[in-house]
Amino acid sequence: MASQAVSSMPSTTATGGNLATELKPAGAASAKVKPCCVCKDEKAARDECMLFSNSDNAQEHCTNLVDKYRSCMAGYGFKLP
Repeated sequence: MASQAVSSMPSTTATGGNLATELKPAGAASAKVKPCCVCKDEKAARDECMLFSNSDNAQEHCTNLVDKYRSCMAGYGFKLP
C-alpha cells in the first residue's frame, strides 16, 4: 500500500522555478487578468485628478482621464458604467 502512495507523487524535484507551477491555472484561466492589475497608470491619474481637483465639478474637469481609463479597461474586456 505504501508503494501506491509513492507512485502517485510527482517525480520532479522542487526548485525555485517550479514550486508554484501546479498552483497556476492552465489554459484560458491563466490568460484572464484581474481588473485591479491592469490600467494602473490611467487609474492613478484619474483618481488623483478626482481627489485633488480645484474645480467645483471634478467629474467634468477629469472627463478626459476617466475616458482614457474606460477605454483602457475596455481593451482588456471590462465594461465600466
